[in-house]
Amino acid sequence: MSLTDPSKRLEAIPPYMFAELEKKIADKRAAGIDVISLGIGDPDHPTYPHVVKAMQEAVADRGNQNYPSNRGREEFRRAFSDFYRDRFGVGIDPETEVIPAIGAKECIYNLCFAFLDPGDVALASDPGYPVYTGGPILAGAEAVLLPLKESLGFAPDLEAIDARTAERARLLFLNYPNNPSGAIVPDGFFEQVVDFARENEILVVHDNAYSETTYDGYVAPSFLATPGAKEVGVEVFSLSKGYNMTGWRVGAILGNPDAISTYWRLKTNVDSGLFEAIQLAAVAALDGPSQPLEEMNAIYARRRDLVVDTLRAIGVDVKSPKGTIYVWAPVPKGFTSTSFCEKVLEEAAVVISPGSMYGRSGEGYFRISLTTPDERLSEALERMREHLA
Repeated sequence: MSLTDPSKRLEAIPPYMFAELEKKIADKRAAGIDVISLGIGDPDHPTYPHVVKAMQEAVADRGNQNYPSNRGREEFRRAFSDFYRDRFGVGIDPETEVIPAIGAKECIYNLCFAFLDPGDVALASDPGYPVYTGGPILAGAEAVLLPLKESLGFAPDLEAIDARTAERARLLFLNYPNNPSGAIVPDGFFEQVVDFARENEILVVHDNAYSETTYDGYVAPSFLATPGAKEVGVEVFSLSKGYNMTGWRVGAILGNPDAISTYWRLKTNVDSGLFEAIQLAAVAALDGPSQPLEEMNAIYARRRDLVVDTLRAIGVDVKSPKGTIYVWAPVPKGFTSTSFCEKVLEEAAVVISPGSMYGRSGEGYFRISLTTPDERLSEALERMREHLA
C-alpha cells in the first residue's frame, strides 16, 4: 500500500460525473473544436444586483471578518423563517429549526455523517443527484436506489420497499422539482412519504433546490408544508439556482429541531461556519423583490420551449417540464444514453448529459440544461437538428 492510496470508502465512489464532463469539454476545445455545452446546470446570468451590493457592503465591514457562528447570524435565521412563512406557509422557529449550510451538497454529505453508521441504509432517488449515493458510501453506510418511475410521475414506489430494507433505513432523500427529470411532486405523494417515514422511523431529507424555478403558473410546495412533515423530516434550501448564486455556496437546513441540533453538532466539528458577509447577502436575496426571479424564469421558460420544440421536430417524444432548469428526454430507438450523447458530441460538437450518469434508472434518457445563453443554445439546437433529423 502506498502512502497516498485513497481509502476504501473513497475508492467505492466513481469520479464525480461533472468533473468527467468538464474534462471531455476541455479535451475537445484543446483540439480546436467549438464545443457548446448543454450539460451542466450553472446559471449564465449574474447574481441579482441588490444581492451583490449587499455582499460588497458586508465584506467591507470589519465586524464581518472574524469567525462566524455555526448557528448563523440572527438576521439570516430570521430571514429564512420569514421566507418560509410567506412563501410556503410554514412556521420555522429561527432559534431551533434553521441553521446555515455551505450549499446543499455540503449539507447532504454532513447529514450522512450525522445520522448513518455502518450497516445503515439511505434510500436515494434513482435517477438523482449523485451526492445522495456518494454521501452514504463515504459514511460507511449503504445507498439503496429507489427507481423513479415515469408511470408514477417520477416518484418512487414506497410500497415496493421490502421490510428489511425499510427497517435498516435511516434517511430518505427526495428532490422536487426533480433533478434530472424536471418532474414536479405528484399530488398526495408527500403525504405518503410522511406516513412511510413515521411508520419506519426514517428521517426524510427533501432537497428543495428548484422550488423557485417553475413555469406555466406552477408554484412548487415545500415538503415541510405537509401535515406531520416536520416530525419526520428536514428540508435543504439552496439559493444557487433561483438566485443565480451557485458560486456563493449558501443555503440552509430547516425542519425537525432535534435533527437540526444533531446536524449542528456535527458541523461544529467539521467547519467554521458560513462567512457572515455571504449570510447577509442571502438575507438580501430572500428579502428582496420577486421581479428578478420572475424575469429569470421567463428566460428559462423561453429556452425550455425552444429545446422542446427542436427535440420534437427531430422525432424525440419529450414532455415539457414545469420546473427546474433541465429538459429530460428519451433517447431515440437504437441508442443507449451514452451512445446517443457521444453521437451528439462527435457529430454536432454539443455536450448533453446521458441519463445513466444519474443512476441506473436514468438509462434511456438524456438531460439538456437551460443555462446556456440564447444565441449559443440556438446554435447548439440547430446543430442537433442538422445532424440528427
